[in-house]
Amino acid sequence: MDINKITASFPPLAERIRPRNLSEFVGQEHLVGEGKILRQMIEADQLFSLILWGPPGCGKTTLARLIAETSDADFIEYSAVSAKVADVRKVSEKAKGNIKASQQLSFKKEKRAKRTILFIDEIHRFNKAQQDAFLPFVEDGTITLIGATTENPSFEVISPLLSRCRVLVLNPLSREELAMIVDRGLKELGAKLEEKARDFLLEVAYGDARQALNILEIAYTLYDKAKNSSSLNNIIPLQYIEEAAQKSSLFYDRAGEEHYNTISAFIKSMRASDPDAALYYLARMVEAGEDPLFIARRMVVFASEDIGLAQPTALVVANAVFQACQTIGYPECQENLAHGAVYLSLAKKDRSAYNAYMKALEDVRKYGNLPIPLELRNAPTQLMKELGYGRGYEKYPKNKSLLPKKLQGKRYL
Repeated sequence: MDINKITASFPPLAERIRPRNLSEFVGQEHLVGEGKILRQMIEADQLFSLILWGPPGCGKTTLARLIAETSDADFIEYSAVSAKVADVRKVSEKAKGNIKASQQLSFKKEKRAKRTILFIDEIHRFNKAQQDAFLPFVEDGTITLIGATTENPSFEVISPLLSRCRVLVLNPLSREELAMIVDRGLKELGAKLEEKARDFLLEVAYGDARQALNILEIAYTLYDKAKNSSSLNNIIPLQYIEEAAQKSSLFYDRAGEEHYNTISAFIKSMRASDPDAALYYLARMVEAGEDPLFIARRMVVFASEDIGLAQPTALVVANAVFQACQTIGYPECQENLAHGAVYLSLAKKDRSAYNAYMKALEDVRKYGNLPIPLELRNAPTQLMKELGYGRGYEKYPKNKSLLPKKLQGKRYL
């Protein structure tokens, strides 16, 4: 069955059962429990900019939407993978309009206009220039920012922006919490799970509610199709959950095996001078939202490791791609990545410099720090000169090895 057609008629299961209020929200009791910081903020309608940091499927997006709905705010949601600086500017202009309307209504003693909440999913994918773009509007209160990230914001969010936000850490869902969400999904589907299937699902989801519901939905679709042609009951057996988990694993996981398999395929395709394959694996990573700087860094390494002396300009091009990704970010920088991938694929290959360095490194590890020849040593003091430091040094010697005595005459290149 084509998994891409599963949700053609309905929103995904995770969206259909998304909590509508805090009482339906599962998990993160340290934030939304009675008397806890997020619940107090929501109940008092005292919003401030937040960074929600936690693993996938722990409730970051749901919490952001609940905050907006509870406060009756103008909620605008973007993914950092596709949003542009121009989008942020449009939001700021709209927010300014809301503030102006609010002031007019306040003057007339009428109900105030909605405030503006800008929710940026995967905010860590915004580069410095993109984050700088909405910093002034967070500073002056034009917008209330809620950023969601799976990465440490200390490293991924610029300091001026981070200092103006409260970082709230979300935890992976416990097995019991995940079970509650799975039960809601089953109720929505009108189905049940075999006990072994239930245990397997809770285990393989690793505290990720979205993953659990995706697997459950795929399994139900596969089972429902089989049921139509037989007398099966409405209890989903283990085999369908296992099959669904395998199909779900086809999706790119930045922290999992597929992440490393795909970047490996990308590098090996460039090494084999196959630009078509390189572009395909690049597109898979970009479409999945892989960090463009991660891809660009691998290209910089590749330029020296695999192309090296055959085409020294490859390193210049790879560095230019990295700088472009830093400056521009998604979505436009995918064009720079594609440009670089094709260039590196078609370039001549020469690993001689890399191989020579590996041989030198092997000797360093084998022999340790061998004594440096006296003629190469620095001689800043009279005593060092008297000891022979720097004596006999020639700037441009001919046919002379400058290696330590034990390695004299050895060639790496």
